[in-house]
Amino acid sequence: MRHGVDSAGLFQQTAHSPSYFELARTGAGELVDFCIPCNPYFPTPEMFDELSKNLESVLKFYPSDSGKIADQLSKVLGLNPATLAMSNGSTELITWMDHLWIHDSVAIPIPTFGRWTDQPMESNKRVDMFLLQESNNFELDIDEYIKFIRTRGSRVAVICNPNNPDGGYLPRREIVRFMDELADLDLIVIDESFIDFVEVERNPSVAAEASIRPNVVVLKSLGKNFGLHGIRFGYLVANPGLAGKMRKTLPKWNLNSLAETVVFMLAEHEAEYAESLRLLSRDRYRMGMELSRIPDLTVYSSQANFLFVKLGGGMDGRDLRDHLLSRHQVFIRECGNKLGMTSKFARLVVRPEQDVDRLVEGIRDFTNARWTDRSSPSHSSEPSLLMHSA
Repeated sequence: MRHGVDSAGLFQQTAHSPSYFELARTGAGELVDFCIPCNPYFPTPEMFDELSKNLESVLKFYPSDSGKIADQLSKVLGLNPATLAMSNGSTELITWMDHLWIHDSVAIPIPTFGRWTDQPMESNKRVDMFLLQESNNFELDIDEYIKFIRTRGSRVAVICNPNNPDGGYLPRREIVRFMDELADLDLIVIDESFIDFVEVERNPSVAAEASIRPNVVVLKSLGKNFGLHGIRFGYLVANPGLAGKMRKTLPKWNLNSLAETVVFMLAEHEAEYAESLRLLSRDRYRMGMELSRIPDLTVYSSQANFLFVKLGGGMDGRDLRDHLLSRHQVFIRECGNKLGMTSKFARLVVRPEQDVDRLVEGIRDFTNARWTDRSSPSHSSEPSLLMHSA
């Protein structure tokens, strides 16, 4: 591969993609990242300027304890601080939820975010995997999932809403019904890491519901919403008893000074954040339409900040990933190492129009090269854009 990128070493040793920094150290060039689901419009350039001016003090001094940071975040969110527990990334909370509250078994629809299956398996819990069906566009049927949970006898149930990697979204009323039906479980977790990108429903979060229920936790990820994965910042919302137990378990200074600085900036930049979500929604629609024009590519409707695609015509996602990386410096998430998936699927993060043009050019270059290499003509399937309803 051009630039000497070792795709075997980078992509085959883990169920997750290599970091941007790992790829940069290989000499892959200046990458356009369609892999890591960031918000490209937030923080704004002015906010980054403000952060850079304070960088010396941010790096030099200890942060406040997590309680003080949580108090400020609760003001921004309009939630009771007693219902919050803040962490060094949402995966830290997944780890501690597994240790504290998953004692025997956990149900989870797949494909989904890998830590929801990997973490409990690593601690020898039984993971009951409910397979989302391609024939149903990977939509989650709540009633069938509830039947599955009852049949398996799962004591903990998880839903990611919207789901990763397909971007499928369940209306708020369905999530509330799910919580009502399973009020006897040890724990219900609603992972809302991508909920801010939903546009088909106002106020889609069930965080307020979680704060008054005995067995519900809502998980949030500020890194994904704000495009700041590097600061490792997540939080949960639950009733004061559950949230308080998590706060006592976590280290007192588990958040860094950069995370604290961003939290205290948020109240002054709510309008910019709202605008970033509007722009991203626009880009999601445009990107879906552009990708749908590519033959042999099926694009699934999404309410997250990424689009899920299936590759047809004998294309393999690993070959496409390596081609885009080596020839076009475009980094995508091939999904073959996700449970419930094959290398025929890929997740593509929503990005601005000029970046999408580069992605589309790279995919067309890949398909043209494959066409040239074929010894005999073959049919070209019609493009497909699946716009299933939320």
